[in-house]
Formats: sequence, structure tokens, C-alpha cells
Amino acid sequence: MNPAIKVKIHKRVCLILAMAHGTSIQYEPLAEIGGGAYGTVYKARDTESGQFVALKSVRVQTDQNGLPVSTVREVALLKRLEQFDHPNVVRLMDVCATQRSDQETKVTLVFEHVDQDLKTYLERAPAAGLSPDRIKDLMRQLLCGLAFLHSHRVMHRDLKPENILVTSQGQVKLADFGLARIYSCHMALTPVVVTLWYRPPEVLLQSSYATPVDIWSTGCIFAEMFRRK
Repeated sequence: MNPAIKVKIHKRVCLILAMAHGTSIQYEPLAEIGGGAYGTVYKARDTESGQFVALKSVRVQTDQNGLPVSTVREVALLKRLEQFDHPNVVRLMDVCATQRSDQETKVTLVFEHVDQDLKTYLERAPAAGLSPDRIKDLMRQLLCGLAFLHSHRVMHRDLKPENILVTSQGQVKLADFGLARIYSCHMALTPVVVTLWYRPPEVLLQSSYATPVDIWSTGCIFAEMFRRK
């Protein structure tokens, strides 16, 4: 990402968080439902609307130089993409913060709540497994979401069943953008990405890589839909 743009986004996110300090607690946590690349995820209720949401909480030490890069990156990417309202990308609804102590602030990203991830969906599948038509539909949606990200030069870099949500209506949504990056031809990228079992050869060998790393991970997920392990 261009350094000037990064600074601008960082200032905007900090402004949002500063404004949130003065607001009342709008979201009531109900249960912990998972952990992302850089935070814990909770199911919660919006006390104003009554609807369920997902809260991703990240604790920030006040002696750090600003917000964690992963948090700024995730907010920036989702804000960049939300104008398109793609059906296969999870929707960021709000950003807020609460002061826990003089040394610590809790930053919270508020997402639409989805009932389950793909890992849980596969575990709950019938003993005979998913039908070929169902797998085809899931893969079509997954690839549509991925094609959308790549068309906007975004690499997810951590695709796995736990980061793919499936609604009760069977709609697929890509989630957890803590490791995602906007790709450019001259960008140096860290090799410490992608959960081990979904990691492509170029990452394992610490070679240069680009959007095909997401395709490799998607292929692993495709096989897992059949084998369910």
C-alpha cells in the first residue's frame, strides 16, 4: 500500500475510534465463537436494533506506535470493498473502541453475524457427505468472492474453512482479512502467511508469490469438501 494512503487511512481509523470512546456500549457480547488471525470473535447483540452481530476484538497497548498494522489493514480493505456490497464477502458494520486501562484499549470490529463457518458446516454434513451439486455451488460462491478480491488486487492469504462463513441459506462469505494485502508488482511480502495445511509451495520455499496462493488454498478446501478432513 502507498505510504501516504496508509497514513491517511490510519488517521481516519484513529478518528473513528476516538469518537467511539464517548459513546455508550451498543453491543452486548453473548458468547465466544472463535479466534481470527489477530483477535477473538464473539457473538453479540446490538442493543439498539436487537440484531445479532459478530465482534472481533483486538487489545491495543497504548505505548505502541498507533494501531496494529493488521487492524488498520483489515478496516482499510473492508472499507475499500464495502461500497460494492459483494454477496460473498462478509460486511463490516461498525468500528468502535473502549478504554480498558491507561495502558490498554480494546478495538472492536463489528461484522454481520453468520451462523457457522465452513469447518462446522462440513462437520454437520450427512454421513454420506455433501452432494456433488452442493459442493459445486459452494465452490462457485467461494471462487466468485475470490475473483472479486483479486479483481481489486486484494490477496486474502489465509483461506481455510474457519475463515469461510456459510449462512443458514447456504450463502458463502469470505471473512478474516487480518492477513490480507493489496497486491502490487514491486511489493515485498512476508512468507509467514497461510495456515500450514493450506500453504502453497512458493510460500513454503519462501519464494515470491502473488494471488495464486489463494487458488492453492482454495484447491485444498475443495478436496476437504469431499474428504471432510
